[in-house]
Amino acid sequence: MTEELLEIRKDLSKKLKKERFEHTIGVMYTAASLAMRYGADIQKALTAGLLHDCGKYCSSKDQIRLCRKYDIRLTDPELEMPALIHAKLGAYLAHHEYRVKDQEILDAITWHTTGRPGMTLLEKIIYIADYIEPNRKIIPGLEEIRSIVFQDIDRAVYLSAKNTVRYLDNGGKAVDPMTISTCEYYKK
Repeated sequence: MTEELLEIRKDLSKKLKKERFEHTIGVMYTAASLAMRYGADIQKALTAGLLHDCGKYCSSKDQIRLCRKYDIRLTDPELEMPALIHAKLGAYLAHHEYRVKDQEILDAITWHTTGRPGMTLLEKIIYIADYIEPNRKIIPGLEEIRSIVFQDIDRAVYLSAKNTVRYLDNGGKAVDPMTISTCEYYKK
């Protein structure tokens, strides 16, 4: 791991709650493993994995306040589902606070919660690593996704998006339209 990543890791270990930090490290190493498997840039995967939840260091209310302060545009679905906001805030912080200039890394952080149609390989890696990392509590469909992700990442993305839509629907929660679009795009 580079000196720069070690510094970011040290900073996040102080900012994030213990469970969130452990999750972050799990995503970082899962992303690196997927990058090795699919021939993606390992350093980019480590960086995006480490920073994917850097916007979750404060409450949803504070995340909204910071987005307004930094002029980060939020959609109506994001305001209805504050759990999504940390992705855009995280990309902003990765760029401005952690000096990440690589747009591919910033986009992977931006889209890690909802996915999007036509994701880059790195975006898919961070999206799915967030879902399957070893510290995740077992949810319906997780074992199946873990078993196929190293053979077919697109199928894993589809199943993850489908499970997310189903989980939110069954819980009577709003579903971000981008998650639905992701599910439909990767269904093929």
